[in-house]
Amino acid sequence: MDIITGGVNAPTGFEAAGIEAGIKYENRKDMAVIFSQKPCVAAAVFTSNVVKAAPVKWDRKMIDESPFVQAVIINTGIANAGTGEEGMRACRETAEAASECLGIPANAVLVGSTGVIGPQLPMDRIKEGIKKLAAAKSHDSSNGTDASKAIMTTDTVNKEIAVNVSIGGRTVTIGAMSKGSGMIHPNMCTMLSYVCTDAVIGKDTLEKLVRETVTDTYNMISVDGDTSTNDTFIALANGMAGNSEIVEGTADYEAFKEAFRYVNETQAKRLAGDGEGAQALIECRVVGADTKENARILAKSVICSSLTKAAVFGHDANWGRILCALGYSGASFDPEHMELYYEGDMNKLLIYRDGSGTDYSEEEATKILSEKEVRIIADMKMGTEEATAWGCDLTFDYVKINADYRS
Repeated sequence: MDIITGGVNAPTGFEAAGIEAGIKYENRKDMAVIFSQKPCVAAAVFTSNVVKAAPVKWDRKMIDESPFVQAVIINTGIANAGTGEEGMRACRETAEAASECLGIPANAVLVGSTGVIGPQLPMDRIKEGIKKLAAAKSHDSSNGTDASKAIMTTDTVNKEIAVNVSIGGRTVTIGAMSKGSGMIHPNMCTMLSYVCTDAVIGKDTLEKLVRETVTDTYNMISVDGDTSTNDTFIALANGMAGNSEIVEGTADYEAFKEAFRYVNETQAKRLAGDGEGAQALIECRVVGADTKENARILAKSVICSSLTKAAVFGHDANWGRILCALGYSGASFDPEHMELYYEGDMNKLLIYRDGSGTDYSEEEATKILSEKEVRIIADMKMGTEEATAWGCDLTFDYVKINADYRS
């Protein structure tokens, strides 16, 4: 696998663009398109929130019922959630406008929205934006970057990645773009994430790969404990690489799965590390667990703990907060027979063992907790299973950003 320059339109046959449409913001890109020259098989995972935005409902229906997908239109600033029948009508009108401009069926168009819940979409600006997107889209890498910037809300950086992997002697490319900074929590998380590939892969195989990958990537991140109405992860494959079809149980499947997971784990970590107001990425790795599910539960409990997040922000080696978060996770373990570590770029510090704290150096612990990436390791000493979760510290700026979000 090789990491290459590019993003969502890096694979053969994919085009993208990002433009200013004036949906909510001024002087910034706020609409994006992903377009494939050939029809795509599609797989997706959506929010677990009972309150689902209109785009989530539209996309789920299209992916379940349409023979193929060929484009995605995304706006930022307004979520099109809590908008009733008018919100669903906006999705339909968006798809119809894209159909006319792109020359594809309306049921081959997916839609995405992110931003404030409640307001209706300004359809005049949406439709005009679609015309601009259709004229601007291309395979150029700068266009993919523009698209990744156009879907940002409170993100501080755009998030894109692309890799090449050899499948049956052919070069297959996977490219992605994601957004998310606040209201991110496991199952799924508050985000939009789009992954495109030119691989030849069946819909059933892609769906299985998506479900497995999401479980250990996007479902293992948290920023603030809130799950959004708009969470969307969509994978598109147009088959233009010309490889032999990727089939489960083969070496090609394992190679593609590894690259696909790398792309999505990288994006998930970027989402967690760019939490609103965040100054540090927190990684919690649980090892020695009795079951995979318990390892996931324990790791997520630590990175979801507000007290742990605040301690990292203060560079305070308060390991009691970690132990407490493990204890209320719901997973059973013996606190008298386990270990906790802080790990930095240069060293690893044992801070708790078998029921009590160790004689560790507070100075060394503070150094580790002051790094941009803070790693916590919990060895449960119960088995061989492990899992990793990612979050961020909790800062003063998180409150400021969300107090002022609508204004």
